[in-house]
Amino acid sequence: MSLTASEIWKRLLDRARQDIPEQTFRTWLEPTEALSIDGNIISVGVPDQFAADWNESKHADLFTSYGPIALGHPIQVIFKVNEERKKRSQMDFFVAPPSAAARTQTSALQAPLSPRYTFDQFVIGKSNELAAAAAHAVTQALGKVYNPLFIYGDTGLGKTHLMQAIAHEIIALHPDIRITFIGTEQFTNELITSIQNHTTPNFRRQFRETDLLLIDDVHFLKGKEATQQEFFHTFNALYEAGRQIVLTSDRPPSEIPGLEGRLVSRFQWGMVADIELPDFEHRVAILRQKAAIDHLEHSIPEEVIRLIAENVRSNIRELEGSIIKLLAFASLKHRDISIDLARDALRDKLKPTNGQHVNAQPGLTILTIQDHVAQEWGVTPEGLRSKTRTKLLTIPRQIAMFLARDLLGTQLIEIGNAFGGRDHSTVIHSIDKTRTEISSNPILKQRIFKIRDRLEALR
Repeated sequence: MSLTASEIWKRLLDRARQDIPEQTFRTWLEPTEALSIDGNIISVGVPDQFAADWNESKHADLFTSYGPIALGHPIQVIFKVNEERKKRSQMDFFVAPPSAAARTQTSALQAPLSPRYTFDQFVIGKSNELAAAAAHAVTQALGKVYNPLFIYGDTGLGKTHLMQAIAHEIIALHPDIRITFIGTEQFTNELITSIQNHTTPNFRRQFRETDLLLIDDVHFLKGKEATQQEFFHTFNALYEAGRQIVLTSDRPPSEIPGLEGRLVSRFQWGMVADIELPDFEHRVAILRQKAAIDHLEHSIPEEVIRLIAENVRSNIRELEGSIIKLLAFASLKHRDISIDLARDALRDKLKPTNGQHVNAQPGLTILTIQDHVAQEWGVTPEGLRSKTRTKLLTIPRQIAMFLARDLLGTQLIEIGNAFGGRDHSTVIHSIDKTRTEISSNPILKQRIFKIRDRLEALR
């Protein structure tokens, strides 16, 4: 049986997702749809000519190379403006439509909502109860309380989940409401496109006439002056009209570098709520719910749940990923899930007996970094881990934090815990401060990179 154009395009997209950065894929390829297939030529629709030209120059050859692999025969992909879309109101491209079927479609400006990112599937604990309560409150009085709602926290802790949960709830309560859910990078790309196509008035009308604006990752506004100016006016128009704004970031408004003061001020007008690292009991609850959702509650023993919760602490995505990895390993080995199997499957995540960093490779840990930096600056590792704020300790402590993030990819909250229980914003400030010093102080840069090279050799 021959494949339809949609089936062929889905296969090609699935293959492309493995090679193309996620943000690029979401911006340029998710808004596409298969139009027709004629022999070995597939026509793919895009929202406008700029997107057609971009995909043609950046992605056409790549998709051609996928043909023999994904389909078993050559394929040529042609990108063209979707004439059917051009006939629709521009608002349809990004406003959540009333029907459930229509809401599942991806549009030029609207990122897709995950069916799992609902309030029912959000596990509340001490680390996120304020943010969850504020999100619930927003859905009950749109634009009247906590406007804007600004949620911040480290990667993988549930910010986007809460944001999408708001959208799901509002759609259920008010099916005809206009909703825009978009990432900051995509907002920037759409602004650039509107400038190039001389359609800026349409762009402004589209965003300023929505009833609920959800903007993900606003920390990417840093340094983008034109985008900040446009967003400032969009924010004002929505706020003055009593329409709801929800924002997420990896840090609080005051800690976003290169963000205009007037935006910082507006982001703080409503509610600023943080999400922290979940504690042990919270992690157990998250794992139990993950198992229940996937109908695995009878397959994973309680002691295995607790083993994972004790050892995987960095974020919720890694917790859920551990369950997936464990199930795959059990299937491969044709064994039931047990403590021994879990230790074997998750050996790279389990905490070493000497208390070193959970995800560190042997020889390269936060403790190792602290030791090397302390030796170079003539202080003690204990001093770096203390709460003392003298200049003698502050600089090497900031450098050690920077290296922990750079070499180990350690979560900000974990870094803070390893350096005397410092908070999320302090760690961000230390990392940013060190990056700035590296750019402006060649002597310090040489000193830091000398330590970095020594630590790299320990991998």
